[in-house]
Amino acid sequence: MAVPKRRKSKSAKGMRRSHDFLVAPALNICPQCKLAVPPHKVCELVEECGNIQRSKPHNPVAKEKVKK
Repeated sequence: MAVPKRRKSKSAKGMRRSHDFLVAPALNICPQCKLAVPPHKVCELVEECGNIQRSKPHNPVAKEKVKK
C-alpha cells in the first residue's frame, strides 16, 4: 500500500479541504401558511395550504375552503 513520504503541511491540508464545507439549503417562505419550503416544491401542509412554490395552487379542496 502506498504511504506518503512527507507529511502534508497545514496549508496544503487546508487547500485540499477547501471544498468540503456544507451549504445550507435554499428555502422560500410559503405565502399562505408562512412555513419555510424548498423552492419548486409542494408545501408540506397540502390539505390545509395546497400551495406549490412559484406556481398556482394544485389542491382544489384547499382552494374551495379559501373561497368559503
